[in-house]
Amino acid sequence: MDQAAQRDLKILTEIAERGDVTQRGLSNSLGIALGLTNLYLKRLARKGYIKITTIPRNRIKYLLTPKGLAQKTRLTYEYMDYSLQLYKQTRHTLREVLEPLCRRPGCRLALYGTGEAAELAYLTLRELGMDLAAVVDGDGDGADRRFLGLPVQRPADLAPEAFDLLLVATFTPPDAIVETLVAHGIPREKVLPLRRPENAN
Repeated sequence: MDQAAQRDLKILTEIAERGDVTQRGLSNSLGIALGLTNLYLKRLARKGYIKITTIPRNRIKYLLTPKGLAQKTRLTYEYMDYSLQLYKQTRHTLREVLEPLCRRPGCRLALYGTGEAAELAYLTLRELGMDLAAVVDGDGDGADRRFLGLPVQRPADLAPEAFDLLLVATFTPPDAIVETLVAHGIPREKVLPLRRPENAN
């Protein structure tokens, strides 16, 4: 699904869900300039997906047309299909990376992260029959945090001898995370980012 289709879906969804949506509100939620938002709205109106009314006279109101509702439904289905394909591709790639690690006898893995990337890595590890030695995350104070039922430790509380490899599972570039872990006494050779660092050649 291309960016234009994703943007159209977001605009149509905002209009459908919020009857009082404004150009400024759309501009903020899309993260684009107000003038560009106006251009996109006019394009959607020309295609017949939305109707722009000025009742009362000092207020612009956007309405989803039946054609716009059909387009929103089509784009939603397309987005779900795109997301599912991306999920399958990510799981396949993770499996290719993690399977050799799981074949190492007695290999104890720890996981850094508690977001979506960490969830995918955890599910893949479980599918491969691996348990985690620890879950680590730098966000929050570490007080009674849990990730999929497992306790979450702060990097400062993680003992390097408790695991053989620490998988850094985030969608953001891992460079700063790796440096933080090393600063907390985790040997660099034990840290394995699942995403390629930005400073890698």
